[in-house]
Amino acid sequence: MTDRRPLLRAIYDAAVAAAHPDVVLARHLRPAPKGRVICLAAGKGAAAMAAAAERHYLDELGLEPSRLTGIATTRHGHAVPTRRIRVVEAGHPVPDEAGLKGAEDSLRLAASAGVDDLLLVLLSGGGSANWIAPAEGVSFMQKQQLNRALLRSGAPIGEVNTVRKHLSRIKGGRLARAGKLAEIVTLAISDVPHDDPSAIASGPTVPDPTTLADARALVAKYGLQVDDAIRIALDDPRNESCKPGDAAFARARFELIAQPKASLDAAIRLARDAGYEIIGLGADLEGEARNVAVDHARLALQARAANRRVAILSGGELTVTVRGNGRGGPNQEYALALAGLLKDTPGISALAADTDGADGGAGSAADPAGAMIDSATFAKMKSLGLDPKAYLDNNDASAFFSATGDLLLTGPTLTNVNDMRVILVD
Repeated sequence: MTDRRPLLRAIYDAAVAAAHPDVVLARHLRPAPKGRVICLAAGKGAAAMAAAAERHYLDELGLEPSRLTGIATTRHGHAVPTRRIRVVEAGHPVPDEAGLKGAEDSLRLAASAGVDDLLLVLLSGGGSANWIAPAEGVSFMQKQQLNRALLRSGAPIGEVNTVRKHLSRIKGGRLARAGKLAEIVTLAISDVPHDDPSAIASGPTVPDPTTLADARALVAKYGLQVDDAIRIALDDPRNESCKPGDAAFARARFELIAQPKASLDAAIRLARDAGYEIIGLGADLEGEARNVAVDHARLALQARAANRRVAILSGGELTVTVRGNGRGGPNQEYALALAGLLKDTPGISALAADTDGADGGAGSAADPAGAMIDSATFAKMKSLGLDPKAYLDNNDASAFFSATGDLLLTGPTLTNVNDMRVILVD
């Protein structure tokens, strides 16, 4: 049987490359203003985006270096060299003190912006965790605890961010409010289903359609145990996010520069060029990872039975409701569920990985991006006596794929357009 792993990896790499800041940012950058360019960036691609902005303004436009300043707050291990824009490495998915300081400094710099300045806000996935500025009366530790509970609840990212936005002084349009005197241009790499601007990094520079009542309802829906300070904050009208018509948005513009669909299209082109019939399931899939795997395994088995050579591709952001005490993110859990469902069928291989290079994990740059499976995986499962269901029950996909040798380790990719899943049926 032909080894499909190089092709699977090439398909993943094509998706990532289509959304890299070096490829997508420069053509969207604005001319130099009369005053300063104040660059505030957040997310896993923040440092790479800031470096690309520096090349544009300093090298291509010849801007006087003293007129460019800024802060890029990114995940630990995602820094790149910059000249004028300070890079802060911070915690993700659980915020840390570095993110707290990065957010405070960013708010102060935004507030210093004048009418002749350009406030250039560069956003990518992870910005919500990187920019942490708790609402009045909420401690940093309380915000961390809530964040952990939200991540374990199985809530989709949009719902997670709804709660975050109403406990923050930077999210939900509040950064725009801080810098409202300047021209504000936000350029974003989308990591959310349906590319909702208010959900990307929790929408720091755009109106927010969600409300305090929505946030309270989600706390109740998921049975989250929260401190009294959190409950008080979610009852305080002063913590309502910025709505359409707010003066903060009078000179604010928002633009998407990379979207999951474009990356999925790049992956599809490569699979089609390799001779596969395409089953495209879209770039906005959501749902419990193991349940989605059941649906996709069924499609693969049907194609195999019909002797069709197909590539099944999808993006989006799956979730895991954590019930065990193992390790692994939604892509590894999806791949683990697939392994249990496809183990008796030859001619099927798959990859599931996050385009940022980290799927779950402990916030380290060395965390796995996801996993690959094929007939070699199935043989290793059998020889080692591994029961995928037992690992699935314990949410321990990382241990399973460590044993089979199938973890995908890419390191930081410096972008994020959510998950990339590929199943090849030969």
